[in-house]
Amino acid sequence: MTKEHVYRINTVWTGASQGSTSSYDAYSREYAINIEGKPPFVGSADPTFRGDASLYNPEDLLLMALSACHMLSYLALCARAGIRVVSYSDAATGKMAQKNGKIRFTEVILHPLVTIEAGDDLEKARSLHDNAHHVCFIANSVNFPVLHEATVMELNSSGTNPI
Repeated sequence: MTKEHVYRINTVWTGASQGSTSSYDAYSREYAINIEGKPPFVGSADPTFRGDASLYNPEDLLLMALSACHMLSYLALCARAGIRVVSYSDAATGKMAQKNGKIRFTEVILHPLVTIEAGDDLEKARSLHDNAHHVCFIANSVNFPVLHEATVMELNSSGTNPI
Protein backbone atom coordinates (compact mmCIF):
# COMPACT_ATOMS: atom_id res chain seq x y z
CA MET A 1 0.00 0.00 0.00
CA THR A 2 1.39 3.39 -0.98
CA LYS A 3 1.41 6.08 1.67
CA GLU A 4 1.48 9.76 0.93
CA HIS A 5 3.94 11.92 2.85
CA VAL A 6 3.29 15.65 3.05
CA TYR A 7 5.91 18.20 4.07
CA ARG A 8 5.16 21.81 4.94
CA ILE A 9 7.47 24.79 5.18
CA ASN A 10 7.03 28.53 5.36
CA THR A 11 9.53 30.56 3.30
CA VAL A 12 9.82 34.28 4.02
CA TRP A 13 11.94 36.76 2.10
CA THR A 14 13.66 38.52 4.99
CA GLY A 15 15.69 40.69 2.63
CA ALA A 16 12.63 42.89 2.15
CA SER A 17 13.65 44.73 5.33
CA GLN A 18 16.68 46.04 3.40
CA GLY A 19 14.63 47.49 0.55
CA SER A 20 12.43 46.52 -2.36
CA THR A 21 13.37 44.93 -5.67
CA SER A 22 13.88 48.33 -7.24
CA SER A 23 16.73 46.90 -9.34
CA TYR A 24 18.37 43.52 -9.84
CA ASP A 25 21.61 44.75 -8.28
CA ALA A 26 20.08 46.37 -5.21
CA TYR A 27 17.91 43.91 -3.29
CA SER A 28 18.86 41.38 -0.62
CA ARG A 29 18.49 37.70 -1.46
CA GLU A 30 18.22 36.60 2.19
CA TYR A 31 15.35 34.35 3.21
CA ALA A 32 14.27 32.29 6.18
CA ILE A 33 12.55 28.94 6.12
CA ASN A 34 10.50 27.90 9.11
CA ILE A 35 9.31 24.39 9.79
CA GLU A 36 7.08 23.85 12.79
CA GLY A 37 9.02 22.43 15.69
CA LYS A 38 12.45 23.08 14.13
CA PRO A 39 14.88 25.99 14.35
CA PRO A 40 14.66 28.58 11.56
CA PHE A 41 16.92 28.19 8.56
CA VAL A 42 18.50 31.23 6.89
CA GLY A 43 19.66 31.16 3.27
CA SER A 44 20.47 33.34 0.29
CA ALA A 45 21.23 33.06 -3.39
CA ASP A 46 24.56 31.79 -4.68
CA PRO A 47 27.15 34.61 -4.84
CA THR A 48 27.04 34.34 -8.65
CA PHE A 49 23.47 35.62 -8.40
CA ARG A 50 24.35 38.38 -5.91
CA GLY A 51 23.69 36.30 -2.83
CA ASP A 52 25.49 36.11 0.50
CA ALA A 53 28.34 33.58 0.30
CA SER A 54 28.17 32.99 4.07
CA LEU A 55 24.64 31.53 3.84
CA TYR A 56 23.35 28.31 2.31
CA ASN A 57 21.81 28.59 -1.13
CA PRO A 58 19.23 26.38 -2.89
CA GLU A 59 21.97 24.64 -4.86
CA ASP A 60 23.76 23.71 -1.61
CA LEU A 61 20.49 22.40 -0.22
CA LEU A 62 19.85 20.15 -3.21
CA LEU A 63 23.34 18.67 -2.96
CA MET A 64 22.93 18.24 0.80
CA ALA A 65 19.58 16.48 0.31
CA LEU A 66 21.02 14.05 -2.22
CA SER A 67 24.04 13.25 -0.06
CA ALA A 68 22.02 12.80 3.13
CA CYS A 69 19.36 10.68 1.42
CA HIS A 70 21.96 8.33 -0.06
CA MET A 71 23.73 8.05 3.30
CA LEU A 72 20.54 7.33 5.25
CA SER A 73 19.41 4.78 2.62
CA TYR A 74 22.83 3.10 2.69
CA LEU A 75 23.01 2.94 6.48
CA ALA A 76 19.53 1.37 6.63
CA LEU A 77 20.46 -1.23 4.02
CA CYS A 78 23.69 -2.07 5.86
CA ALA A 79 21.87 -2.43 9.17
CA ARG A 80 19.36 -4.80 7.58
CA ALA A 81 22.18 -6.79 5.96
CA GLY A 82 24.15 -7.13 9.20
CA ILE A 83 26.98 -4.87 8.03
CA ARG A 84 28.27 -2.69 10.86
CA VAL A 85 29.21 0.74 9.52
CA VAL A 86 31.51 2.58 11.93
CA SER A 87 32.10 5.74 9.87
CA TYR A 88 30.64 7.43 6.81
CA SER A 89 31.51 10.70 5.11
CA ASP A 90 30.78 12.10 1.66
CA ALA A 91 32.53 14.81 -0.34
CA ALA A 92 29.73 15.32 -2.88
CA THR A 93 30.02 17.57 -5.93
CA GLY A 94 27.34 18.98 -8.19
CA LYS A 95 27.65 20.59 -11.60
CA MET A 96 25.34 23.18 -13.10
CA ALA A 97 25.50 24.24 -16.72
CA GLN A 98 23.31 25.53 -19.51
CA LYS A 99 21.35 22.68 -21.08
CA ASN A 100 18.38 22.97 -23.42
CA GLY A 101 18.39 26.73 -22.95
CA LYS A 102 18.20 26.59 -19.13
CA ILE A 103 20.76 26.62 -16.36
CA ARG A 104 20.31 23.38 -14.44
CA PHE A 105 22.11 20.68 -12.54
CA THR A 106 23.65 18.32 -15.06
CA GLU A 107 25.24 15.87 -12.64
CA VAL A 108 25.91 15.12 -9.00
CA ILE A 109 28.65 12.76 -7.90
CA LEU A 110 28.63 11.39 -4.38
CA HIS A 111 31.95 10.23 -2.95
CA PRO A 112 31.05 8.18 0.13
CA LEU A 113 33.96 7.04 2.27
CA VAL A 114 32.76 4.19 4.48
CA THR A 115 34.45 2.07 7.11
CA ILE A 116 32.85 -1.16 8.29
CA GLU A 117 33.77 -3.52 11.11
CA ALA A 118 36.53 -6.02 10.28
CA GLY A 119 35.11 -9.34 9.17
CA ASP A 120 31.87 -7.96 7.75
CA ASP A 121 31.11 -8.60 4.07
CA LEU A 122 33.16 -5.96 2.25
CA GLU A 123 31.81 -6.78 -1.22
CA LYS A 124 28.23 -6.68 0.03
CA ALA A 125 28.93 -3.33 1.69
CA ARG A 126 30.24 -1.99 -1.62
CA SER A 127 27.29 -3.32 -3.62
CA LEU A 128 24.75 -1.77 -1.25
CA HIS A 129 25.64 1.67 -2.63
CA ASP A 130 23.84 0.70 -5.85
CA ASN A 131 20.80 -0.38 -3.83
CA ALA A 132 20.92 2.84 -1.80
CA HIS A 133 20.85 4.85 -5.02
CA HIS A 134 17.74 3.01 -6.19
CA VAL A 135 15.81 3.57 -2.96
CA CYS A 136 16.88 7.17 -2.31
CA PHE A 137 13.71 9.29 -2.55
CA ILE A 138 15.59 12.44 -3.53
CA ALA A 139 17.68 10.79 -6.27
CA ASN A 140 14.46 9.29 -7.63
CA SER A 141 12.98 12.79 -7.85
CA VAL A 142 15.57 14.64 -9.93
CA ASN A 143 16.03 14.73 -13.71
CA PHE A 144 19.83 14.51 -13.84
CA PRO A 145 22.30 11.72 -13.09
CA VAL A 146 23.24 11.14 -9.46
CA LEU A 147 26.35 8.98 -9.49
CA HIS A 148 28.34 7.50 -6.64
CA GLU A 149 32.02 6.68 -6.42
CA ALA A 150 32.17 4.94 -3.08
CA THR A 151 35.18 3.73 -1.14
CA VAL A 152 34.44 1.07 1.45
CA MET A 153 37.11 -0.33 3.75
CA GLU A 154 37.34 -2.47 6.85
CA LEU A 155 38.40 -1.23 10.26
CA ASN A 156 41.88 -2.57 10.96
CA SER A 157 42.79 -4.59 14.04
CA SER A 158 43.89 -1.52 16.03
CA GLY A 159 40.39 -0.02 15.62
CA THR A 160 41.43 2.72 13.24
CA ASN A 161 40.79 3.28 9.57
CA PRO A 162 43.45 1.91 7.23
CA ILE A 163 45.69 4.55 5.66
